[in-house]
Amino acid sequence: MIASAELRIGDVSGLLLRPDDARLLCVLAHGAGAGMRHPFLEAIARRLAERGVATLRYQFPYMEWRARRPDPPGVAAATVRAAVAEAARLAPGLPLVAGGKSFGGRMTSTAQAEEPLPGVRGLVFLGFPLHPPGRPGDSRAEHLGQVHIPMLFLQGTRDDFADLKLLRPVVKRLGARASLHLVEGGDHSFKVLKRSGRTDGEIMGDLVEAIVEWSTGIV
Repeated sequence: MIASAELRIGDVSGLLLRPDDARLLCVLAHGAGAGMRHPFLEAIARRLAERGVATLRYQFPYMEWRARRPDPPGVAAATVRAAVAEAARLAPGLPLVAGGKSFGGRMTSTAQAEEPLPGVRGLVFLGFPLHPPGRPGDSRAEHLGQVHIPMLFLQGTRDDFADLKLLRPVVKRLGARASLHLVEGGDHSFKVLKRSGRTDGEIMGDLVEAIVEWSTGIV
């Protein structure tokens, strides 16, 4: 059985999805343009639950109040920290990992780099936004050198937010604590071209399997 509960984390909303056999809780933040109920995160959370991984999704303040621009890093990082603390309170004894889609993953690593998130054993990036489209660079990854727990980068090979010629060296510099899992032909939303012959469901299964396998090695 999978239990679902809506909750409040300070001034923002959260959603806990927890299977009876949960062995891990993943704190998931949304991307810049869509909230915690985006179909992508909904599907990831549901499939993770089927594999014994609970999830706590949550809103950043700007999304909660429908502002146009994402919160500044300080506000976003504080929200990440509050969500992780709430996850630990709701599921004492369950190991924690944290991360999210694009902006949400980057803000999670920003928080971790500033001060380790209590109880978090690893970070998951569902499309790390290394740079804006058409403006290649790797300055957004500089803070990752201050992250000393395992990191999993899930990345599409057609992602225009992360040129692989730049991302691969970033991951290599991080050494054994970083893993890169590529989705062949995937864009920033992990959509693949029809001619690939792969369905959205297959891609989602691939992502979840990668998360489950990686997490088994760190908890």
